[in-house]
Amino acid sequence: MTKKKDTKPIVDDPELYSRMKEHLYSKEPLLGEDSPFSELLQQMVDKMLDGEMDAFMSGERTIGKVNKRNGRTPKQIISSSGPLYINTPRDRNGDFEPELVGKRQRELSSGLDDQIIALYAQGNSIEDVRRLMSRIYGVQISAGRISQITDKVLPLIQEWQNRPLQAFYPIIYLDAVHFKVRYEGRYETRAFYTVYSVDWEGQRDLLGMYIQSGEGASRWGLVLEDLSRRGVQDILVICTDNLKGFSTIISEVFPGSIVQKCIVHQVRNSLKYVDEKDRKKVASDLRKIYSVSTREQAQMALESFEVRWGASYGYIIKQWLNNWDELIAFMDFPKEMRRMIYTTNPVEALHRIIRKLIKGKAAWVSDTALVKQLYLSLMHNEKSWRRKAYGWTSIQRDLLERYETRIKQWIEET
Repeated sequence: MTKKKDTKPIVDDPELYSRMKEHLYSKEPLLGEDSPFSELLQQMVDKMLDGEMDAFMSGERTIGKVNKRNGRTPKQIISSSGPLYINTPRDRNGDFEPELVGKRQRELSSGLDDQIIALYAQGNSIEDVRRLMSRIYGVQISAGRISQITDKVLPLIQEWQNRPLQAFYPIIYLDAVHFKVRYEGRYETRAFYTVYSVDWEGQRDLLGMYIQSGEGASRWGLVLEDLSRRGVQDILVICTDNLKGFSTIISEVFPGSIVQKCIVHQVRNSLKYVDEKDRKKVASDLRKIYSVSTREQAQMALESFEVRWGASYGYIIKQWLNNWDELIAFMDFPKEMRRMIYTTNPVEALHRIIRKLIKGKAAWVSDTALVKQLYLSLMHNEKSWRRKAYGWTSIQRDLLERYETRIKQWIEET
C-alpha cells in the first residue's frame, strides 16, 4: 500500500491559514482590504522583494562592490485585492531598483492594463478589447473596468494639452476632422481641431487637439488664444483651408503671421460646379496660375483664365480674386518652402493616419471617449507623423536671409 504523502498548508502562518479557511466558508468576497487573501498577497510581495534584494546583493559582491542592506521603506500600493502596505528593502548605496514594484510605482499590476491600453490605442472599441482579452488571455474584464483603465491616460492628456510651447514657429497648419459622438441620446458631429507645427529645427509636432461641437472661425480663435496662453508669441506662416472669417481671427491673435490658404482646397471648390466635359481643361488652366514662379506670372495666368472661362465660370474668377493675396502668399518664398506651405496636406495626412487607425469605429459614447482614443492612437503611432521636415537646413538659410531680425529675437532667447 502506497503511503500517503503529508501535505503542508500553503501558508506558513497558522493563524492566517485559519482565517483564510473561515473567510472561504463565510461567503464573503475573496479579495478586498480586510480579506486574509490580501494579507497573503502582501506577504508574498514582501518576500519577493526580499528575493530581489538577495539577488541584487549577490551580484554586488560578485563584481567586488562594498554594499549592505539599509532597512526598509514602507509604502502603500494599490492592487486588485485592495490597498497593500509593503516594505521595500533598501541598500546603503541606493542602487537597488526593484522590478516587482518600482520605487515610484504605486500600483501592483499584472501587465494587463498596459495590454488593454495598447489594444485601445490601435483603434479597437471597448467591446473589441473585452473580447480580445478573453480570447488571448482567458481573462473576463467588464466594459466598465476597461473604461476605468483607459481613463488613466486622462491626466496625461491634460498635462500634454497644457504643456508650454515654444515662442516661435515657422509653420503651423490648422485643420479639422469630424467624428460622431453620442450626446443626450442622439449622435452629433464633433470637430477635432488639429494644430500641427514645424519648429525652427524642422521638427514636426502636434501642439494640441481640441474637440468642439462644430467648425467655425470663432472657435478657431479660441484655439489660437490657447496657443498664445501656452507661450506661442509669433508664427511666420499659418496654413489653413478656406474657412470664412479665418484670416480675420488669425490677424487678431497673431497679427504678424502670413496666412496661406490651401491651394488644393481652392481648386477643389473651383471645380465643384464645373461641367464634366470642361473639368480637365479648367483644372489644367487653374494649375497654370499656381505653378508659375512669380506673382506677376500668376496674375497673367489668372487674367488668361478669365478670358477663356469667364463667361461660363465667372464664379471661379471671383473666388480667386477675393482670396488672391492669401492664395499666392507662398510665392514669396523659395521653392523648398513653397512645397511645404501651399497646401494643408501635411495635417490632412495626419488625419488620414487617424482615420486608418479607427476606421472600424462609427461613433463614440462621449467626447471623453473620443479624446482618449485619438490621443492614444496618435501617441502609439507618433513615428508616422513626428519627423523632421525634408530639406529643412536650406529652408532655415532662406528664412534667415528674409526674416533675420524677426527670427533671431526668438531663437536667441531659446
